[in-house]
Amino acid sequence: MPKMKTLSGAKKRFKLTGTGKIKRKHAFHSHILTKKSTKRKRNLVKTTLVDETEKHRVLLMLGLK
Repeated sequence: MPKMKTLSGAKKRFKLTGTGKIKRKHAFHSHILTKKSTKRKRNLVKTTLVDETEKHRVLLMLGLK
């Protein structure tokens, strides 16, 4: 049987935590920053967790399921 391939884009965008949750970065922080408030830009810098409803899909992309 052939090897499972990891989606290259997914392995660059997601990291697993020690407890098995998946970390991700926020979108909308790459350009057109002048119209966004300082508070909004600051909060977009922080990492967050992938929602439980999307967790299975991301694990498939990472080749872990």
